[in-house]
Formats: sequence, C-alpha cells, structure tokens
Amino acid sequence: MQVGLLSNVIPFIPGRRFSFMKSKLFNWSNLRVQLFVALSALVGMISIGTVVYHNMEGWSWADSFYFSVCSITTVGYGDLAPTTEGARLFTAFYVLVGVAVAFTALGVLGANYLRRSQEILLGIRSVQESEEADV
Repeated sequence: MQVGLLSNVIPFIPGRRFSFMKSKLFNWSNLRVQLFVALSALVGMISIGTVVYHNMEGWSWADSFYFSVCSITTVGYGDLAPTTEGARLFTAFYVLVGVAVAFTALGVLGANYLRRSQEILLGIRSVQESEEADV
C-alpha cells in the first residue's frame, strides 16, 4: 500500500504517528531531553530573528535581539517596528512560529519544575513516614 511506503519518509502519516519519537538517538520521554530541545529551539529562533532584523532593517545587534525577544514573547512595546516589506513579511511568519516555540519551551520548563518539585516533596514525605515508623 502506498501509505506504508510514504510513512517511512514522512513520520506524520496516520498509522505511524510520531515514529520520530521512537528514535534510538534520543529518549524523548526524558524531560531533560525535552528541555534541551525546547530551549535550543528558543535560542535558535531568537538568534535567527536577531540576524535577520540586523541585516534587513540595519538595526544594531542589541535592538535586533530586543525586538526578537519582544516579538516572540508577545510583549510588543511598539518602540521598534519593521519598516521594509520584506521585514514585515518575515515578522508575520517569525511571530507565528516563534510564539509557538516560546510557549512550548516555557511549558516544558514549567513541567520540569513541577516534576522536580513533586519528586522533592515525595522524597520529604517518604523520609517523614520512615521516621514515624521508627518511633
């Protein structure tokens, strides 16, 4: 069947959902791996935006970085704005992708924090229960 043939090339075809996550290269269920990938994507997005705005708008590196961070975190102070059509078009796609990457990275960071907090609290509870059992 053709779907089976294509599913080896494109991992998102139904029937082989998320087969890329079964890779032996990474353990995708590990939160540290997820955190590393999410933060790397976030840093990559900010870097791409900084370079593009520096080259397209002629802004300083600091202004380009500032605008990139403000754009993908949806802050948008309005003190800087792209003036060329190319930069505006880039900004439209950059914000769509960047916001998704930023919120995903923050979500993974929050999940990692909650998991670590839960592990610490469960560790404290088990120590208290073992001390009570000894009494």
